[in-house]
Amino acid sequence: MKYTKEHEWLRVEGDLVVIGITEHAATQLGDVVFVELPEIETMVSTGDEIVVIESVKAASDILAPLDGEIVQVNAKLVDNPALVNEDPTGAGWFFKMAIDDLGALDDYMDEDEYADFIG
Repeated sequence: MKYTKEHEWLRVEGDLVVIGITEHAATQLGDVVFVELPEIETMVSTGDEIVVIESVKAASDILAPLDGEIVQVNAKLVDNPALVNEDPTGAGWFFKMAIDDLGALDDYMDEDEYADFIG
């Protein structure tokens, strides 16, 4: 997996990239009570706000970490947003993207670098 400074994780599955938030981010947010997901087939650019998360502590946006197309969303989060807290790097994923260049992932931190980043 790769990690962003915004506490998102990125995992390659076949020719898609799955995106979610880290356990650290989920803990900082507190209990997630609402998730608004993007539309499938939406083209996004790096930095676009594409997911809204509301928790008991705050509202946050998830930014697109890469340029590409949203090809799948985790509809389970709409009915059960607590999955983000229960399993942030597994069942709590947000969306899957198709991207042109998997090499773009090289710009992000690996697990050791992320661990150092969050201290």
